[in-house]
Amino acid sequence: MLRFGTAGLRGPLRDGPDGMNVTTVSRATAGVAAWLRERCLGGGAVVVGRDARHGSAEFATATAEIFTAAGFPVTLLPEPVPTPVVAFAVRQLGAVAGVQITASHNPPADNGYKVYLDGGSQLIAPADTEIEQCIDAVVEPVARESVSPSGTELVDRYLARVAELPGLLGGEGERAPVRIALTPLHGVGGELAVRALAASGFTDVHVVDEQFAPDPDFPTVAFPNPEEPGAADLLLALAERVDADLAIALDPDADRCAVGIPGPHGWRMLRGDETGALLADYVLRTATADPLVATTIVSSRLLSKLAAARSARYAETLTGFKWLARAGDGLVYAYEEAIGHCVDPATVRDKDGISAAASAADLVALLKADGRTLQHELDSYAVEFGLHAGDQVSLRLPDQAAASTLAATLRANPPSEIAGTPVKFTDQAEVRGRLRTDALIFDADDFRIVVRPSGTEPKLKCYLEVFAPVADATALSPARAEATARLADLAAYCRSLATVAG
Repeated sequence: MLRFGTAGLRGPLRDGPDGMNVTTVSRATAGVAAWLRERCLGGGAVVVGRDARHGSAEFATATAEIFTAAGFPVTLLPEPVPTPVVAFAVRQLGAVAGVQITASHNPPADNGYKVYLDGGSQLIAPADTEIEQCIDAVVEPVARESVSPSGTELVDRYLARVAELPGLLGGEGERAPVRIALTPLHGVGGELAVRALAASGFTDVHVVDEQFAPDPDFPTVAFPNPEEPGAADLLLALAERVDADLAIALDPDADRCAVGIPGPHGWRMLRGDETGALLADYVLRTATADPLVATTIVSSRLLSKLAAARSARYAETLTGFKWLARAGDGLVYAYEEAIGHCVDPATVRDKDGISAAASAADLVALLKADGRTLQHELDSYAVEFGLHAGDQVSLRLPDQAAASTLAATLRANPPSEIAGTPVKFTDQAEVRGRLRTDALIFDADDFRIVVRPSGTEPKLKCYLEVFAPVADATALSPARAEATARLADLAAYCRSLATVAG
């Protein structure tokens, strides 16, 4: 049976308990309903949404009809919607649960079932295993009762909230006009993102026509993930052609946002850690009352330094927004290096690519009015906090079990040095408390590597970071060149791990 991983159930569209199909979705829904009733939450409201992948409409209908038959008032969102809209709706309605049918940025053959509890936060332990036990106890056939889709009111309320954010987060100040290039990568975020940007004051938006309409086959990309090599090529070409100030790529369910900027050597996509520092600083400019910012154990160390300098608290969690959304009281911003950003945790307790895009656009507008750019900000961070340069190597393997096996092999025989430098090994599986997880950390004086199996894809992920002090702006260029070379050596080591897996 499919099990709840980092972001719910995900798997290939196929028959059987190990695939995404109507039977799997029906049993999962019946299990969630039983679990809610056991906790005296029966009869509470439930929100159901979907993306535009193969099977999503059928799965969402089945989910809504099973909850309805089980006695839960259901709001079935009428059209394919970004995942953060469901998280928003759960919180707005005070719903006891929400389900979004999505596989986010997985390949076209996959789909998934994402569960929200606790005021719109993702499912965590022990609820996940408890629900799985309820699923195991489901007796088929599962009863269904027809339900009519809702209107668009919740989507409109979501848009209204996004439109408020520039004023709330960016504060007062002169803003220059900003031209934006945008792609939703064949996903469901395109139209809503354009509307949200317009409502936030950004109407000069150019879209990648070939990728704008939802298409479950994702024909122009090998993998529908803005982080994948080549996925943003059409976006960057458009940004250069229209002389944009900012490029935005959303993943297919629009909960992730990648940012592209122009530079002396052409356009490039920022890493999630770079955007994370920029948006954290943006949010903290207006934050009050002992604010907290958070990221995960695989992210850059830069946020911890920036938080201290901006009189903010800093928290570190396990990978995934199910942990980040619960980082602590006073949370004003959270991000994960995999281009997930939460700029409005009071309203959406999950990553939200659309509100992140509006916030990034507002930051660019503020900086442009002052004659500065996002690159200027990144350069200033390097001088203030030291250069932090990152990279990621993902080893794609036959299945998730192979990724876990490779991690176990490395755990049993950890290297004492990497790229000619001694390293200290920390096994996060042996760490006591909330940071215990299947991850390996290798620390040296000038770099850090975190290795972990992906929770959603058949990959072993290696997160690399090189850091070095920078005396002043004149030292930036040679420091970056040295960091690039150092990262290449570390990436080569990580790729060599594939030989261990055969």
